[in-house]
Formats: sequence, structure tokens, C-alpha cells
Amino acid sequence: MRSARPLRLAPIWWTLLVFISARLMILMVWPAEQLTHYSDYHLFFRLAALSETGHWPFIHYWSEYPPLFPLLLNIPLYWLSGGVFKNYVMLLGITLLACEAGCLYLLYSLARAGYGQARALRRAWMYAALYVPVFIWLGTFEALVSLLVLGGIWALLHKRDGLAGLCIGLGAMTKLWPLGLLLLAWRARGWHSLWRSGLVALSVCLVFLAPLYVLSPEFTLASLQAQASKSSWQTVWALLDGNLSNTGNFGPLIERFSPERALSPLHRPSRLPSGLTLLPFAAIALFVLTRPPRQRAARDIPITAGLLLVLFFLWSKGWSPQWQLVAIPLLLLALPWERAVLFIIVLGLINALEWPVILSRGLIQLLPITIGLRTLLLVVLTWELYRQLVSPLHRAKPLVVQTANIETEVGD
Repeated sequence: MRSARPLRLAPIWWTLLVFISARLMILMVWPAEQLTHYSDYHLFFRLAALSETGHWPFIHYWSEYPPLFPLLLNIPLYWLSGGVFKNYVMLLGITLLACEAGCLYLLYSLARAGYGQARALRRAWMYAALYVPVFIWLGTFEALVSLLVLGGIWALLHKRDGLAGLCIGLGAMTKLWPLGLLLLAWRARGWHSLWRSGLVALSVCLVFLAPLYVLSPEFTLASLQAQASKSSWQTVWALLDGNLSNTGNFGPLIERFSPERALSPLHRPSRLPSGLTLLPFAAIALFVLTRPPRQRAARDIPITAGLLLVLFFLWSKGWSPQWQLVAIPLLLLALPWERAVLFIIVLGLINALEWPVILSRGLIQLLPITIGLRTLLLVVLTWELYRQLVSPLHRAKPLVVQTANIETEVGD
């Protein structure tokens, strides 16, 4: 008899197996109420339940999120759950776990292009071992945003403008800010890539929004303006405005049936208009985008993406801890892995101290400490990413040298 041949899989598949199985067991073992104690799943469930009475987002009430999640994911998953919360948590958790697995694979693929296989696996394992992605996975739908952002970057690096535009458009219909990836299209391949990917992204947005606008222009416009109309929260801008006690949450669900409430801040209005504060950050972003590339695109584009994302964090009048889920893979791609892990852990600890430790206990007098620490960290991170962007260390060097099937990696 022939001896059984050993099962040979690429190392990333073993990483994915451990990653997926661990999270599946979390969903299987822990009660839904405990898993979602600090989660937005409860809010999503209540919003989806409105569909049972014939009320739909963008048509009968405004939504703070673009239509992809509320209409195409949240309500169908609610129906499949039979209106039972623990079933809903399982279904939404599995759906977002699929997005997380996609993020991990894209992280590995992008890192392999920039660093070689061994260092790519190291970054994949670092992501799999971190706790922050687990907490955010069970709290929001940011995994979908992260998947589309990484997919857009992957497509740009592989010169697939149509796919990049599709990812950017779908990302914009999940959270509006991924439209900023179009700036990367211009840096990666110039105006031609920008126009092609931009046209596809715009077409995707129109496919989603045009029918909703025809059915209910009032609630569609209110939905698109809701986030921009919020009061500042958990940032230096919030401290300047005197908004110390509020978070990024909206008011009671009943207020969503009034379009005017979407445009009315719940707390003190901004002293400095966001359009005014945007000017210096836009100037910095323009400076960054016009720097001559000093490295190959596989390194340059993720670094630029990470730098632009951190600038967005600093400009935004509010801070949402789930944004870390998009930042983490970009930092692992942009920085030497030890430095990336250090930044990720420190940022995660600051945010965990803020929420749930401080806010859940009503210790709002301590918020200026976490806000100041996070802002300082983001400023340092901005400088660190800029240094990586302009570093000539890897210019004109091959990323992977293969001789006789032996892979030799050059630099981290």
C-alpha cells in the first residue's frame, strides 16, 4: 500500500483556518447577549425590525449609513433570523467573519507583493492574533468597509481600474469616506486611472441612490447629510466646541421619521466649520500625493493610503473606534512590522480606555486625557508614515529574488 500523502496547503490557508475557526467557536460558545454587550448589533436589529411594519430606510425614515448595509444586508439577515436576536447575531457575525477572512487574505496578498512571503505571513499572523479586530467584528459592520478598501487597493496595484471603481463605489455605499481612494488611483496610474475608476464608482453610487431618491427624495437626502450634521465628539474639535459628554450616537429611533432631525445637531454646533478645518489637511494631502514615488507601487500605495487615512482621522470632528479596523491592515502594510504592532496596540489601549472603560462608567471628566493621547499618537503616526513614504531605502531594489526556487527577501 502507498503511504498517505501529507496534506500540503499554502501557509496562508492554515492561518485562515485558525483565524476562522477561533471566531466561529466564539460565536458558538458565548451567549449572544454577552457577545454584544457593547455592540451596535442591538441598534441594527431594532432598525431592521422596522421592516416588519413596512418601514424601510431611505424611504420611510432616514439612515445614518449609506444603503448597502441597511438595505442589502441588515434587513435580509433579520428576516433569515426569524426576528430572533441570537439567530441574528449568529448570521451577522458569520457574514462579517467572511469579510474579515477576506481582509486577512488581502492583507497577506498585498504584503507578499511588498515584502515577500515570509514577512507577509508574519503580518497575517499579527493581524490574526490581535484582539481589537475581534471586538470591532462583534460591534459594528466595519469589516465590510475594510474588505472593500483593501479590495480597492489590491485592484489599483493590479491595474484593474474597473474592479477598483467597483470596490470604491461599494465602499462609498457602505461608508461615504472610501471615495477618497480615488486619490490613490491618481497617484498609482494618473488621470486615466482616476477617470476610469471614478466613472465606475460614480455609476455604482447612482445605481444605489437614484431609485431611492425617486421614491423618497426627502429621506434620501436626509440620510446622506446625517453624519455631516452631527455634533463633534471625542476629538480635539469636540473639546473646542465644549462637547465633552456626547458620543457619535444619534437620538431615539422615533426621530428618524423626521428628516429635519437628521440635520439638527444634538449638542453644541461646531465653532470652526468642517470646510474651514479641511483646508490645511487638504493642503497636506495634496503635498503627500504630489511627492515623487520613492518605492515600488506595492509599498508606495499602502503607505499613502495609511497616511491619508490618518489625516482624515485628525480632520474629522468625531472619532469612531471601529475605524481602527481599516487602519490596522494599512499600518501592517506601511510600517516595519514591530513598529506597526506597537502603534496598533497603543492605539487600541487608548480606545479601550475611552470606550468602554471611561464612557460606560460616566467618567467623562477623563475624556480629555484619551482624546489628547490619541491625537498625539496620530500626529506621531502621520510623521512616521511620511518618513516611510519618502524613504529611498527600497527604491530600485527587487522585492523578491528567486534563484533555483529559493526565495530571498530584500529589506523590511
